[in-house]
Amino acid sequence: MERSGYTILNGYWEYGIISASEYVRLKGKTDIKAGKILVPFSPECDASGVGRILDFNEVLIYRTSFKYSGRERILLHFEAVDEKCEVFVNGVSQGVHEGGYLPFSFDVTDACKEGENALEVHVVDFTDKSPAPKGKQTLSRGGIWYTPQSGIWGTVWTEEVPDEYIKNVLCLADPDRAEVNVRISGAGDLGAVNIRIYDEGRQIAELDGGAGDNVIKLPGVKFWSPDSPFLYKVRIKSGKDSVSSYFAMRKVELCTDARGFKRVKLNGEYIFQSGVLDQGYYPEGMLTPPSDRAMINDIQKMKDCGFNMIRKHIKIEPARWYYHCDRLGMLVWQDMVSGGGKYNFAVIGALPFLGIMLDDTKRYKAFAREDAKERENYKKFVGETVEYLRAFPSIILWCIFNEGWGQFDSVAMTDYVRSLDPTRLIDSVSGWHDQGKQYYDFKSYHIYFRAFRMPKEEKRCVILSEFGGYSMPVEGHMQMPHKIFGYKIFRDEGTLRENIDKLYTREVIPAVQQGLCAAVYTQLSDVEEEINGILTYDRKVNKAGRELLNNINDRLYFEHEAYTKNYDRRVEEYIAAGEAGGDPFEE
Repeated sequence: MERSGYTILNGYWEYGIISASEYVRLKGKTDIKAGKILVPFSPECDASGVGRILDFNEVLIYRTSFKYSGRERILLHFEAVDEKCEVFVNGVSQGVHEGGYLPFSFDVTDACKEGENALEVHVVDFTDKSPAPKGKQTLSRGGIWYTPQSGIWGTVWTEEVPDEYIKNVLCLADPDRAEVNVRISGAGDLGAVNIRIYDEGRQIAELDGGAGDNVIKLPGVKFWSPDSPFLYKVRIKSGKDSVSSYFAMRKVELCTDARGFKRVKLNGEYIFQSGVLDQGYYPEGMLTPPSDRAMINDIQKMKDCGFNMIRKHIKIEPARWYYHCDRLGMLVWQDMVSGGGKYNFAVIGALPFLGIMLDDTKRYKAFAREDAKERENYKKFVGETVEYLRAFPSIILWCIFNEGWGQFDSVAMTDYVRSLDPTRLIDSVSGWHDQGKQYYDFKSYHIYFRAFRMPKEEKRCVILSEFGGYSMPVEGHMQMPHKIFGYKIFRDEGTLRENIDKLYTREVIPAVQQGLCAAVYTQLSDVEEEINGILTYDRKVNKAGRELLNNINDRLYFEHEAYTKNYDRRVEEYIAAGEAGGDPFEE
């Protein structure tokens, strides 16, 4: 949802860091000498101009100011602040927010005056000292675990709105019925709401409705897909307020093909998803993209290599990233950000390779999830993530748990997510600690240290949700050249590309005819010392090569076409011919 009038507050703010004990002694009121920090970059990032890790027993204080016209109400928005913060306007607390990955806002009108207003944000971040969602952040970084981030790492902005205004718009498309439900929530009494839908600038539908559900019939359906990412535009007006949004017509489902394999269909057609794992890290800003163009380039470069899907790994991106996937035509598998206590390596690393899968309803301690309150908090976070992101049509799959990191009650959590959003697929336990064939949509494999072989008698849809990770150092393009990490390291471009080609040719492509319906290569780019990216960390070198990856993906899609559409068609012809006494397969 977008309004035309807003003011972005990104830029240089004052900041200071003091110990938590000193902060308590001063009761949060302090005149510490402040330096300058470039928002929205965390102090740990080079781009912030600070370059300092916030310890778990410290408080980070931001100061800036913003203008207010005094004519309407004013909302203050934060895209992401890690991990717990309190916001003050003109010295008055506006509230506390916990959780480092989701947006939040405050109506700060009552604390504001016309003209300049003082804004302070006080932040603490416990990183891996807390069971809260933290993803790959750790105070003891190394390997696949990265430098922690603290404080503001997403855009901050204000917008002025009338007393009665539109708070949220969710467009729920139903391609089967050729209709869309425009669900509107508001502050105050919205009264009459006018909704107009546009197809490439031409109005095709209109409804006068109100807050709540507004079902609108469309004159036909234009489907959204990676090859044709068509978006309908929506304009909504209520009193003095007006906003715009968009939606897409697309349907994703699991179906059984003619040979009994479960496969994914998009808009009624079988689709093979060839994707890359993307952790969304950048050398300048780490979790914060350095620019809108940087996000676009990542997505477009993967499309240019023939990939049609990105698995967004253990991170929630800025809304602009999902918008670009929507408009460019890139399918998204969205991970939930992992949380929990200190992980047990035997549980998340060793036991799965021995074929030992633990019961996640009884072994809470083994999964670092013994605190019942924190399990409930994580469930709430998952629900909020679904609610925040479900408007983006490019997202077709939710991944709840990854490799046992903080896993618990995965069957019940799957049911919970499905109750919130029945329109998408769910990879309940990506990698391992599978709770049984009867429970999930997918049998989800992570393969790095052995050859991939399709399982026998597997009734679920089989996906290779992580594999590859082939690594190569590129001189002049590594953040930590003195310390590199990778699953299988090659020293020259030719050998790397030859082995990537062999991996797909020998293990992945042949598995398509045996039921494999998706493959996710690790990964889009290098991250810190982890050098297994297709692209270098600075995105300047494509180590795998665009031509090779296009060739691999062309072969994958051709193989899938041969064993789905063509096979199904020939089976139908065979049945029809058999009824007529003939055999179309006879030479």
